[in-house]
Amino acid sequence: MDDHTRDPGVAPPLGNPTGWHAGDESRAASGEAEASSGDADASSGDADGLPDAQAVGGYWEHATLRRATEHGVRLFNDGAYHESHDCFEDEWYNYGSGTAESAFLHGMVQVAAGAYKRVDFENDAGMRSLFETALQYLDGIPSDFYGVDVDDVRETLRAALDDPAAVDGWQMPLDGARQPAYPADYEYTERVDEGH
Repeated sequence: MDDHTRDPGVAPPLGNPTGWHAGDESRAASGEAEASSGDADASSGDADGLPDAQAVGGYWEHATLRRATEHGVRLFNDGAYHESHDCFEDEWYNYGSGTAESAFLHGMVQVAAGAYKRVDFENDAGMRSLFETALQYLDGIPSDFYGVDVDDVRETLRAALDDPAAVDGWQMPLDGARQPAYPADYEYTERVDEGH
C-alpha cells in the first residue's frame, strides 16, 4: 500500500472484492486481536507498517482507487460519461504501468470515453476502438475488482462491439447494485477538475 493512496475515510464494501483486506471484526471488537499476537505492533500495524486488518476490521489496499471507482461508476450510471472518465483518469495517474490498478483504471477510462463517443457523438467506430482497447486493459483483472463486476463490464463491451446498442442505458454494477450518481459524485468531479 502506498501512503498517497491511503484514506481511512473510505467506507468498506458490501462484499469482499479484490483490493479489500478483510479483518475479523468479532476479534477486533473483543480486543482479542491485540492479545493474540503478543507484540507491540498488533494495534498499530504489521512489520511493514500496514494496518492490522484484524484490528481495524479491514482496509482498502488503495482507498483512493476505491473512492474514485465509486464516484466514476455512479457517474457513468447517471450518463455523465465525461465526468466518469475524469474520475478514473485522475486516479490512474497514481499508479505506474504494469500494475493491475493501472490496467483497471486505464480500461475504465476507455469504457467511459467509448460510451461518451456513442452517446454524445453517435460515433460507433470510435466507441468500438475504445472498447477494444478497454478489453485489452481489463484482460486478467479479477472479476470483482474494488467492487466493480468486471466480468459484466467485459461481457457488455464485447456485446457492444457487435451491437453498439448494447451499451445504451447500461449501468455498471458496483457492490452488486447499479446505482445512479449522488450530488457528492458531481462535487467530487468538480474538485478533480479544479485540481488540474
